[in-house]
Amino acid sequence: MKIRDFGVEIWMNKYETKCELNLAETCVESLTVAELLDMAGTNDIAEEIRPLKLTYGEIEGSVRLRTLIAGMYEKQQIENVITTHGAIGANALVHQTLVEPGDRVISVLPTYQQHYSIPESVGADTQILKLTEKTGFLPDLEELKNLAVTGTKLIAINNPNNPTGSLMNRAFLENIVEIARSCGAWILCDEVYRGTDQDSQTGMTVSIADLYEKGISTGSMSKTFSLAGLRLGWIVAPAELIHAVSIHRDYNTISVGVLDDYFASIALESKDKILERSHKITRTNLAIVSEWLDGESLLSWVKPKSGTTALLKYELPISSEEFCIRLLEKTGVMLTPGSAMDMEGYLRIGYTNCEEILREGLKRISHFLKESAASAA
Repeated sequence: MKIRDFGVEIWMNKYETKCELNLAETCVESLTVAELLDMAGTNDIAEEIRPLKLTYGEIEGSVRLRTLIAGMYEKQQIENVITTHGAIGANALVHQTLVEPGDRVISVLPTYQQHYSIPESVGADTQILKLTEKTGFLPDLEELKNLAVTGTKLIAINNPNNPTGSLMNRAFLENIVEIARSCGAWILCDEVYRGTDQDSQTGMTVSIADLYEKGISTGSMSKTFSLAGLRLGWIVAPAELIHAVSIHRDYNTISVGVLDDYFASIALESKDKILERSHKITRTNLAIVSEWLDGESLLSWVKPKSGTTALLKYELPISSEEFCIRLLEKTGVMLTPGSAMDMEGYLRIGYTNCEEILREGLKRISHFLKESAASAA
């Protein structure tokens, strides 16, 4: 199987260990083990871990963990949940399970590249629904209706959206469900940033899995829960799809790690504390970026309503990759070029690392913009 280079991952792998200030990071600032244990009130972790036998564990994920994951949804039970190697593993498994050559798949753009490059690689009739500023980076429903012909296999969306931070509320998602139902399509909603909404108390928008009988939700411990190092994600979907996914999963996953399962479980048992921390970081830092952008004439955006990233449009006569490489070399600040997400002319900024790094990074970007504008003139 031939597949395109994964633009974002190649960029991150190449530069994230070479920068001084990483404003390309997409996770809410990662927790240390000590911070997690403090939130969980688990002081004597050694006594809990010592008896654990390092076997494959419960193959689909422990009952403890899958029960906790199901509890974050309105209508889901343990039989609707299977654990995966991060959300990246969850998304890949769904596409591998559902998509065959010639199937029509509709994916929004921008989004995580898996959602269009994997279908393309297997010979699917992959249709791109471009998100634009005109609609606030939300899908154009009329365009979606036109693309969703009878027999469409899958509609892949991302809510909250990476990289724009746009957010589809319940009413908007119900409109997408109506379109999918009319043509018999599954909906895969990558919900890895669910829980980071700017306005609601819980930070959680309704999941597609709770709205639609053919709705599939993927999520992970990485972004909202600040535990990317666990490499633990999940799929929440109808039981028959979970069974179909498990057949493919047997070939490339078998199970998640016993220790990853354990740490994810204690984290979700303390999710209110983790979410409180995440909301404080995402909301404080987005306000900082918003105030900064008010003073930057060369940059514009559609302000995010959720997530951990924003898409910035810039007004300079250079490519986004050249912009980011120059910025990194001159200032030590790392952003992600829009070209890595098939969105040339834009930059992705991740704003949910520590406040000090964010403020210093923005200050250096401002200086770089002034120098670049002067050179261009």
